[in-house]
Amino acid sequence: MSSDEIFDAVVEQLNNIQRFHKLTAECLLLLEEFNNLCEEESQYLGSVPGHKVVNRDRVSGHRRLMADYFSQSPTYDERTFRRRFRMRRSLFLRILEAIQEKDHRFKQKYDSAGVAGFSPYQKMTAALRQLAYGYSADCVDEYLHMSESSAMMWLKLFCEAVISVYKDEYLRRPNADDIKRLLAVGEERGFPGMIGSIDCTHWVWKNCPTAWHGQYIGKDGSPTIILEAVASYDLWIWHAFFGSPGSLNDLNVLDRSPVFNEVAQGKSPKANFVVNGHNYDYGYYLADGIYPKYAAFVKTIPCPITPKAKIFAQKQEEARKDVERAFGVLKARFAIVREAARLWKKPDFCNIMQTCIILHNMIIEDERDSGLSQVVDYDGVELLFERTEDVSAGFEQMRARLRGVMDRQAHNQLQEDLMEHMWARYGNQPANS
Repeated sequence: MSSDEIFDAVVEQLNNIQRFHKLTAECLLLLEEFNNLCEEESQYLGSVPGHKVVNRDRVSGHRRLMADYFSQSPTYDERTFRRRFRMRRSLFLRILEAIQEKDHRFKQKYDSAGVAGFSPYQKMTAALRQLAYGYSADCVDEYLHMSESSAMMWLKLFCEAVISVYKDEYLRRPNADDIKRLLAVGEERGFPGMIGSIDCTHWVWKNCPTAWHGQYIGKDGSPTIILEAVASYDLWIWHAFFGSPGSLNDLNVLDRSPVFNEVAQGKSPKANFVVNGHNYDYGYYLADGIYPKYAAFVKTIPCPITPKAKIFAQKQEEARKDVERAFGVLKARFAIVREAARLWKKPDFCNIMQTCIILHNMIIEDERDSGLSQVVDYDGVELLFERTEDVSAGFEQMRARLRGVMDRQAHNQLQEDLMEHMWARYGNQPANS
């Protein structure tokens, strides 16, 4: 054979080897996908080897639950239902219907022997009891006749379903109507342009791996995960950024937070308002002392001396308590985020926290029948609202917007203007009234 023929033969062999390796990789990928599908199916089908089968009589658990809360003449009235389920019965049924449409696993199924599985009411009740009371999964067994593993499984599936169905609506950023209402209430409370209060809270992680303690141990000496949130006067949570390790402070969390992403992209709500004769284009959040002096934040004055400063500090600290109250209500309503978390995986934490916030906002909407919103004339407030949609802006424009948000001089000017506004409005009142 000539050298060219030998070279061509070698090239052909190398090409064959490459094709073989490529085909092998594709086969391994298909095999991995097949194994994953088998694992997902086996998670919900059949018994677990080595586990004792206990006849818990699920049907009697369903009948007892229906007789207590969902029959025509239930044992417990609406007030007791709301206290134990954290929501009214009508909202419970609305959520139950929605998650059944989203995930067929929440519908009642029958096995090959015709034995009924858990009812949708049992599945959702098991999840809500764990969220509301912080129960271990084993505690729902005696009432709902559901095993620990099943209760934990339905908790995770419930969280996934609620997030999938309701996240876009109940974890959204404020729309035009929301901004108009928030600005009107801010004006009524003496803070033109205010759209909420921002702060952080910690959730203790009991089962944090020891190797991660250095990253997650916070100021209290326990591993924690941080939630950054923006809340309004009605305790609605508009922004939730969860997952930062507990060793960070609020300023470090802000550096990671997407709270200013819409501003940088040109999609943020733009509210033109006037304070003390000066025009401003964007709303602001009330914050505590650790936050930087950005134009987007209005902070209190530590150790105020003058009467103007005292009145401003008092009113700012009063209004900033909105986010603290929201955290308190969230933790009182869902004890699972108040007590030390016993889970192992961070994605499960994130799903539970998001679910609790979504349900918290849904309950606020469902029960919004009183409060400041009824006495404020939204249409009568002289505020102009505009939402920008310049999503194709270049990098320099994004930087320019962020520089505007982080402008220290604008922060100082806004604080001075608000102080004058407060003095003109409340100057005749004692500082502690």
